[in-house]
Amino acid sequence: MTIRHFITTQDYSRAEIDALLEQAAAFKRSPRGQQLDGKSIALLFFNPSMRTRTSFELGAFQLGGHAIVLAPGKDAWPIEFEVGSVMDGDTEEHIAEVARVLSRYVDLIAVRAFPKFQDWAVDRQDKVIKAFAQYATVPVINMETITHPCQELAHALALKEHLGDLQNKKYVLTWTYHPKPLNTAVANSALLIATKLGMDVTLLCPTPDYVLDERYMAFGRLNAEQNGGSLKVSHNIEEAYAGADVVYAKSWGALPFFGQWEQERPVREASKHFIVDEAKMALTNHGLFSHCLPLRRNIKATDAVMDSPACIAIDEAENRLHVQKAVMASLIGQG
Repeated sequence: MTIRHFITTQDYSRAEIDALLEQAAAFKRSPRGQQLDGKSIALLFFNPSMRTRTSFELGAFQLGGHAIVLAPGKDAWPIEFEVGSVMDGDTEEHIAEVARVLSRYVDLIAVRAFPKFQDWAVDRQDKVIKAFAQYATVPVINMETITHPCQELAHALALKEHLGDLQNKKYVLTWTYHPKPLNTAVANSALLIATKLGMDVTLLCPTPDYVLDERYMAFGRLNAEQNGGSLKVSHNIEEAYAGADVVYAKSWGALPFFGQWEQERPVREASKHFIVDEAKMALTNHGLFSHCLPLRRNIKATDAVMDSPACIAIDEAENRLHVQKAVMASLIGQG
């Protein structure tokens, strides 16, 4: 039997996404279950985490399962991912052994591995999680690499809770300033899920350099076509915010400057006015505001926006727990 992984929502149909969201909503109403009774999940964190680790550990517990947390290179051996590598450096064991051994121990493997931020042509291959999926004999879950599908589902569930039917709602994915360039994962994922759910999506960013990788723009256009929504790019703040039902903020680095961030700095520093504030939100259609968290207040969004009734970031964060239970239960159910 072919193993189904949860690496990107682009591999899932609209009906499958809707089913996961329905199950997550059910878990929110009744948090505990036995879907993971006697089962276990290995959570591998190559990068720091707060919400992801807490929600996965607790989610496994609430469904009767057990989570084992590993930090390769810290409390577990450093792992080599290159095929044919002569391992005379810092890595102690190869993914070919790691994934297969863990598969003998646990029923699910989840991985969080950010880009190296040196060469986008390399990072966009998403080698770490794809290698786990290649060698593992149990389902693999993406806890954030170059996409963040669990965050997508939590975001979508929060939007449905507050807006109901999302079809053709105006959705603004806005770039915001951050003192350092960040991963495009959440932005990629927000674009995927909003277009998958048939929303009219505007990607707002300072210059064309901040447009997301063409792979995700193409997926977004395809999703919009298949689900009756739309996708466009804007560099005009007032035009983008006008009549918006949802504003989703995220910082990300410009791909043409990937790995050469100092060259990008002047553009970022000149774009601090992209902060989400009361004046911009006043242009919306009584729009909701959200962010994946963590958020630097008064850098990405003002205190007034974060503390307003329009902000659903805490609801979205809570939903991480419920959507991840839905994902784990669905993957366990393959057996």
